[in-house]
Amino acid sequence: MSKKETIAVFFGGVSPEHDISIVTAISSVIRPLELDGRYQVLPIYISKKGIWYSDSSFKKIETFSGGGISELLDKLKPVSVTFDGGLTIEKPGLKRSKIKVGIAFPAMHGGNGEDGSLMGLLRMANIPFVGCDMPASVIAMDKLLAKQVAEANGTPVVKYEYLYADAFAEKPDKIIGELEKSLEYPLFVKPTHLGSSIGISRVSNRKELQNGIEVALYYDNKVLVEEAVPNLVEVTVPIIGNEVMMPALVERPLINDNNVFDFDTKYMNSGKKSGGKHGSQGYSELPAKLPGKLYEASIDIARSVYKAAECEGIARVDLLIDSKSNTIYFNEINPMPGSLYSHNWRKSGISNVELVAKLIELARQRYEKHKKLEKTFSTNFLKQF
Repeated sequence: MSKKETIAVFFGGVSPEHDISIVTAISSVIRPLELDGRYQVLPIYISKKGIWYSDSSFKKIETFSGGGISELLDKLKPVSVTFDGGLTIEKPGLKRSKIKVGIAFPAMHGGNGEDGSLMGLLRMANIPFVGCDMPASVIAMDKLLAKQVAEANGTPVVKYEYLYADAFAEKPDKIIGELEKSLEYPLFVKPTHLGSSIGISRVSNRKELQNGIEVALYYDNKVLVEEAVPNLVEVTVPIIGNEVMMPALVERPLINDNNVFDFDTKYMNSGKKSGGKHGSQGYSELPAKLPGKLYEASIDIARSVYKAAECEGIARVDLLIDSKSNTIYFNEINPMPGSLYSHNWRKSGISNVELVAKLIELARQRYEKHKKLEKTFSTNFLKQF
């Protein structure tokens, strides 16, 4: 019997979205991979301190939900990582084991992972990995940069401004005054590099604007301020694929009474506002009830932005619709959707096991394509020294 290929699943991380990453990794990646049965699954948990660990118990959510994770980490020793023309993980213990990673499956959310950091490391390790490559991850995880790419591609975006922490600390009143001249309330204030709706505020006056900026600057050094869309219908379109894209269903999140699709609405309401229509956390209308032309236009715009940002593997494109004018605005890209948006793919006819298998195959295709490119260049430059 041939030895199973090892797939390393990376999750956790030094990020405000640490806990969401754990749930995505265990429920939507590790469990389906083990049900598939073709791979040896190696969980790589990155603690909130940035230390890498691996233990079979990390495959169970109870390890993290039971309150004993700190005590467990105190007993474990970190893994060692070797770049040896690939990636080898060495697990310490009485019997030290070296495990050659065949493919990586990042299940990271937010900074120090989903933002391209981990993808750069995996590129240097020269192994296939699931999801967007480093350049697309960098674009997608910067809300401002993603809007600028969409604009350059001819896709409408709402009117916005942005600011940096240093400038705001020096002249807060001046910056707020400039924002009020340029934009009209109500406004949304967002950290540019976070997902899961963390640090986002809807503001209607100067006091709320200043407070919203201060909250966003707690998480990021760059802040996006944008006008609210009137008559708002928010939709999201998950997509998988490299050159050839496959969209799932257009999904409409059911937002809270303040028109904010915030962290609590996403993850803490247990479907209280869903009216019985359940998405990944019980908050979605799936598929979104849109007129036919608007539904198809949403898919077309999502595909266009996915391609413009050079996304590969998987991503989710979020859109904002003015339901009176039927104008569709690009909002943001999530390069590693929470739970892989597996609830949507199931509704689209693709099971969790099939989804991770497709993502692994897409990772292999990209790796084989990149392998054909010449990575070095021979010169006589050093002979002159």
